[in-house]
Amino acid sequence: MRVVIIGSGAAGLTTASTIRRYNKDIEVVVITKEREIAYSPCAIPYVIEGTIKSFDDIVMHTPADYKKERNIDVITETAVVDVDSKNNKIKCIDKNGNEFEMNYDYLVLATGAEPFIPPIEGKDLKGVFKVRSIEDGRNILKYIEEEKCNKAVVVGAGAIGLEMAYGLKCRGLDVLVVEMAPQVLPRFLDPDMAERVQKYLEKEGIKIILSKPLEKIIGEEKVEAVCVGDQVYEADMVIMATGVRPNIELAKKAGCKIGKFAIEVNEKMQTSIPNIYAVGDCVEVVDFITGEKTLSPFGTTAVRQGKVAGKNIAGIDARFYPVLNSAVSKIGELEIGGTGLTAFSANLKRIPIVIGRAKGLTRARYYPGGKEIEIKMIFSENGTVFGCQIVGGERVAERIDAMSIAIFKKVNAEEIANMEFCYAPPVSMVNEPLSLAAEDALKKLL
Repeated sequence: MRVVIIGSGAAGLTTASTIRRYNKDIEVVVITKEREIAYSPCAIPYVIEGTIKSFDDIVMHTPADYKKERNIDVITETAVVDVDSKNNKIKCIDKNGNEFEMNYDYLVLATGAEPFIPPIEGKDLKGVFKVRSIEDGRNILKYIEEEKCNKAVVVGAGAIGLEMAYGLKCRGLDVLVVEMAPQVLPRFLDPDMAERVQKYLEKEGIKIILSKPLEKIIGEEKVEAVCVGDQVYEADMVIMATGVRPNIELAKKAGCKIGKFAIEVNEKMQTSIPNIYAVGDCVEVVDFITGEKTLSPFGTTAVRQGKVAGKNIAGIDARFYPVLNSAVSKIGELEIGGTGLTAFSANLKRIPIVIGRAKGLTRARYYPGGKEIEIKMIFSENGTVFGCQIVGGERVAERIDAMSIAIFKKVNAEEIANMEFCYAPPVSMVNEPLSLAAEDALKKLL
């Protein structure tokens, strides 16, 4: 039996490795357009800023590693251009333009998402970059050095956009961030929490323009300036961090059902065609709180989906659960995290909520090095926790993880307020801020 996986991101390679973990006999083939595999796109901004020394450092495995250690064939620099689901075969074109076909028993679509570049004037000028692949990162650094860039404009104030902005600032560039929304990080923070992030970035010397789109990029052959509203700003390069769109073209060619946002799958990660699975950024998922379809373009989601698909193909029953879209980012000395429902999205959906807030330190007040941390919790009107946002100097990720579990298990404010948290002066306060935020909400609920 042969399983063909299209895509070498976290979802595709996790599917391949999971199949092999549970079955040593299935032939597993991964086909990818990329030259390098098994790296984290999320690490690109940290190479740009210099915290990670080289892009080579974020490549964890090579195709040879997968063949030698796991008996998985990885075919690189090859595009799959068609899927014939009736005859269980795909058509491919390699880097030299040679066409070939391959049969499969199971097909896994791990085609990911493509960067969304708004159709604005000047988007094809030299010096305009997207941030999706390791090659993008290398090209950005090369351009900075070759063109001796001094001014950069980052379009989009999501996590990648802000991480890139800080990274470019660390490289010595003057950085301007342009965002259409009225706040930074609109996907997982409310405006009041986002304001703290914005103030930190501005303190670090990054300029931010909100509620205005990028009108056009100006230049003859390469970037010279940008137009935002009625203002023109000089620029040597533009980073388009304007989000991604699911890559569903092969799914359409195969005849798979497409949902509201992306490929429709069941809890086993099967598409509407039983022997075709789909995983990663190209599929839509279910929101745990609302039960509505949504997207979850996170590496953690991709890995979990890959494990589910791999187990089912290998004959082990597994299912993928609805998502909370837990997210965390580190920008300079600031950590930002969120999980579940925001107050903004709850209000849009007319869901009654109660908010709990707390500020504290990450260590005992008398212990050196403690950093401020601010917490906002969202509860339903009957006290069940729906969401949590945290901005602080350290230890944000583990608190978001804890709250993800609490939301998933439908814990209420009273239970969080009385939960047992560990304490030691170097790592925590005796009054855990999560508990304090729940207590604040509990007073309102009572």
